Amino acid sequence: MQGIFGVRSRASLAPLRAIFARQRVVWAEPLPPPVSAGLRCLHVGRGGGEPEEDEAVPYADVPRPGRRWERKPYVTPMKVLIRRAKEERQARRENPCRVLEHPPDNGLLVPHLVDVAHRVHAARERVLHGLTRLVEGENAIPVKRCRFCPEVHVGRVGHEIRTCEGRDSGARNSLHVWRPGTVRDVVGFPYCYHLFDRVGKPRVVHKEKYDVPRLPAILELCIQAGVDVERYPTKRRARPVYSIEGRIADFEPDESGSSEATACPPLPSPAAPAAICSASTSASTEQEEEEEEIAVPELASRTLQSWLDMRLGAARLMKKYSVHTCGYCPEVQVGPKGHKVRMCKATKHQQRDGQHAWQEATVDDLVRPSYVWHVADPGDGSPLANELKRYYGKAPAVVELCVQAGAPVPPAYRSMMRLDVVPPARDEHDLVA
Repeated sequence: MQGIFGVRSRASLAPLRAIFARQRVVWAEPLPPPVSAGLRCLHVGRGGGEPEEDEAVPYADVPRPGRRWERKPYVTPMKVLIRRAKEERQARRENPCRVLEHPPDNGLLVPHLVDVAHRVHAARERVLHGLTRLVEGENAIPVKRCRFCPEVHVGRVGHEIRTCEGRDSGARNSLHVWRPGTVRDVVGFPYCYHLFDRVGKPRVVHKEKYDVPRLPAILELCIQAGVDVERYPTKRRARPVYSIEGRIADFEPDESGSSEATACPPLPSPAAPAAICSASTSASTEQEEEEEEIAVPELASRTLQSWLDMRLGAARLMKKYSVHTCGYCPEVQVGPKGHKVRMCKATKHQQRDGQHAWQEATVDDLVRPSYVWHVADPGDGSPLANELKRYYGKAPAVVELCVQAGAPVPPAYRSMMRLDVVPPARDEHDLVA
């Protein structure tokens, strides 16, 4: 008597092989997606097809700030930096005396970026002017600033989210103490040292920390890229410089007009001062009339577009003109190298004797976004609750201010602001999964 486990003939084993083969084929097929999966999900279907528009990654979270004792992540990997340094050292050994060909390393301007620098400079002026009117104008949108930490909130009532890390935050249960804010709290432009000659003298030493003026870093970037500002003169060259064993040598004669600092614009002739004054007065009055006629939503849209253009143009300039930031503190320096002023007070500054740990900067280091919580209904008047903070979105303070003033939401920040999420009531957050 042959049982199931006693089959020995090959003919009787054929049906079993066919059954196992069919099971292997079934298991190899992709499983269907779960029925309970929503339209907006974080994963893609297992079938291997491309996700639909609604099945894309729904929410882009705000980048979390790093810990105080950790260094900022490198923009360029360390292996790439080491390889570049080795290649530069080898090229210097093979050819000790060479002419630097590519701008701006040779002291010349990049021709196609001069117009970009002027547009970034003009966009910065429009952003500051528009934010001033939105924050301090007649129909001003209130801005709140915490007294003990750099937290900012755009709205009439400060939120109740417990994220304060300032002085005596434990006694206040991490609640913020709000006070009126200004334009500086909405957008932040870090300051850096001005370089008169970015190639000949690229560094500021510690003894010159009170002699060299400081200005916004984005303005310094525009000046080095071709914008002439009367208050901050800079040196413009017409011939490239030489590199002799790694040191810059400038053989351009000093008597040439291009090697000196950019001269101030010539004064108007005394024959026609009245015409110039009348023309400038009429132009200013026309500009004021145009500004008065602009509605608040239109002003907010223009300000937001100028802010986006400024960041986009600054990113283009940073691909050619190097910008450095400290790996532990928010200090920024525009130029080939960072300065040597011993002013760092961040983690491990004793080991560096107060000097900064310079590394490549990003656009967020040059134009700080200052993320704030998004308020869906500004006219409601109820503060944001700490229990519902996972349902609230975030956005840069400039975007949130302009959106509350009537500007359309940029597509790049729709997922970050979580516009399609309806937060539950305060007494219903325990019932939501």
